[in-house]
Amino acid sequence: MARMKFICDTERCIECNGCVTACKNDNEVPWGVNRRRVVTVNDGIIGKEKSISVACMHCSDAPCMAVCPVDCFYRTDEGVVLHDKDICIGCGYCSFACPFGAPQFLSSGAFGVRSKMDKCTFCSGGPEANGSVAEFEKYGRNRLAEGKLPLCAEMCSTKALIGGDGDVISSIYEKRVSIREANGRYPSRDIFGWSTAYGPMDSPAPKPTPADKIPGAKS
Repeated sequence: MARMKFICDTERCIECNGCVTACKNDNEVPWGVNRRRVVTVNDGIIGKEKSISVACMHCSDAPCMAVCPVDCFYRTDEGVVLHDKDICIGCGYCSFACPFGAPQFLSSGAFGVRSKMDKCTFCSGGPEANGSVAEFEKYGRNRLAEGKLPLCAEMCSTKALIGGDGDVISSIYEKRVSIREANGRYPSRDIFGWSTAYGPMDSPAPKPTPADKIPGAKS
């Protein structure tokens, strides 16, 4: 069984927000909620500006599932993380737990009254019958049931955002990286931000702090 995943290639993303528009339009996402958004770092700095399309990453060990007090989150056979809005109580724990800020409140009224949570569904609907009116009204279009991939990825003009079987999209990205490395753009070990997070590959490993130097720690 395929395990559905997203990958966004920051070398190709041009911050056009086509993925954001496609998602909102096709799923009729309410005002104030963006199931997908484009984040840009080092904005305006020539040579360092990078953009990435962000949504629910449908984690294999999803923190939203771990913190939900009513267990409204569940994982499909394709590895897509979904939630049941009939069970959701809108506590917001999942919003705080998610590192991508995927679950969001559907605010209503002049003072933004909280309601059920909303998030990216990988265009696979929800617990209601596939293609039903109730499913579309609560979760949007079920493109997976139609044999299609998420519209955000299909509408990406530069194919920066790709979605589908994790093994397939990983092989596509791996090929892109190898081509760039062959052209001398950057070494493959830096493609996933290793040097940014951990320093150069040849740097010595950090030494653990002795217990006697940590306040309150027991030796």
